[in-house]
Amino acid sequence: MSEYPSIVLEQAVNQMASLPGVGRRTALRLVLHMLRRTDEEVEAFAGAFLRLKKEVIYCRECHNISDTEICPICSSPRRDHSTICVVENVQDVMSIENTGQYNGVYHVLGGIISPMEGIGPKDIEIDSLIERVAKGSVDEIILALPTTMEGDTTNFYIYRRIQNLQTQNPNGNSEIKISQIARGVAVGNQLEYTDEITLGRSIVNRTEFKG
Repeated sequence: MSEYPSIVLEQAVNQMASLPGVGRRTALRLVLHMLRRTDEEVEAFAGAFLRLKKEVIYCRECHNISDTEICPICSSPRRDHSTICVVENVQDVMSIENTGQYNGVYHVLGGIISPMEGIGPKDIEIDSLIERVAKGSVDEIILALPTTMEGDTTNFYIYRRIQNLQTQNPNGNSEIKISQIARGVAVGNQLEYTDEITLGRSIVNRTEFKG
């Protein structure tokens, strides 16, 4: 016998509990709260997520979330397009932007290399990063990935790919600086959970990446 008095209620709880970080007790509380709201409020709530899924796209250049084919950061003439900050996900872009310490552009990988989870270089946006570098207009790559074993593995793989690219194309930009955020971010931490002051200082005080 179900612990819920309604199958519809149970289905709603199951869907809410499928969200990351939401346990079943919290899911039940949220669902019951939604049940008390008006039909118009619930429709607006559901409609916002439907629009999110159907209308939000990913920037053709950096893979950040956008309403247009090229996101506002990539299309801005006021940004330094010769500097690319490589991050794991969209949340990291938001975190770095909130510091106000960075004026370059981004490249969102959509993950990091993790053999234990079956995620390899081809499963994330590394090839498109190398394509951007190969165009010859990049002066610096900032590696702002998590300070974990998987993050360091991804850093090293990107470093080697860029080094090989410069070796194979001696007439291209052979002066690309590869740096990483300073270790003010604690080892094992995700960028989205790092306070803005620490993250901002880590960007400003970035160091050369030594493969």
